[in-house]
Amino acid sequence: QPIMAQLLNTLRVAGLGAGLAGFVGYNCLFNVDPGRRAIKFKRFQGGIQPQVYDERTHPFIPFFETPIIMDVRTRPRSVKTQTASKDLQNVNLTLRVLSKPDIQHLAEIYQRLGPDYDERVLPSMVNEVLKGTVAQYNADQLLTQRDKVSLEIRQNLKDRLDSFNILLDDVSITHLNFSKDFSRAIEDKQVASQQAERAKFIVMKAEQERRASVVQAEGDAEAADLVAKAIHKFGPGLVMMKKIETAKDVSETLARSRNITYLPSNKQGVLLNLKQQ
Repeated sequence: QPIMAQLLNTLRVAGLGAGLAGFVGYNCLFNVDPGRRAIKFKRFQGGIQPQVYDERTHPFIPFFETPIIMDVRTRPRSVKTQTASKDLQNVNLTLRVLSKPDIQHLAEIYQRLGPDYDERVLPSMVNEVLKGTVAQYNADQLLTQRDKVSLEIRQNLKDRLDSFNILLDDVSITHLNFSKDFSRAIEDKQVASQQAERAKFIVMKAEQERRASVVQAEGDAEAADLVAKAIHKFGPGLVMMKKIETAKDVSETLARSRNITYLPSNKQGVLLNLKQQ
């Protein structure tokens, strides 16, 4: 019996210790998962503390301390707005923003804006920056200088969000269009430009053909002049030689043709044209 009593007492102490350890583990420890950070609210020591707790398990004192977990991963957000360009054309814009909180200032962000800081700041801030930037460009410049406009929007937005301790990873214009009338005017202008280029090409082609004809005519005239001078100087021998060469070429061509045959008649050759049936 003394041994059994001692064993039961040991088991009771071990159970009490295990229960106490479980209580401490469940109520006095908190985990910070990947992509998150934590800050503490101390009830009797000044409220939100500036210290930031990284990804692991940390202790805290129940009732006196409350851990606050915040997501610090990059968040995408698309903001749509309608504004006017410098030449008073209606512009529909969609801007995609990738942002995240500055980890070193999580306590200040939570105190000023709360855990949904991006929802409180980004929509109004992006609209304001978009309208202010687009108003500096004409509608056609928004199309031809899109990269420049996007870069300027990013810089202006970064300057505004720095005061809220929000960092920008990327800003890009994902959608940009104008009113139907302006879009139709752009299409008509493009078509007219293509037609003008085509007409310009046709004119240039005709000019080149005209110059080629002039050069050819000048060459023919020069050749005829040289032939006339040669005949005048040396007699008609040149013409006779050309006739012989031409007759030779014609006879060779006819001899190779399947529709032509040669029949002897009175010691003279006769070429007959035999058409195929």
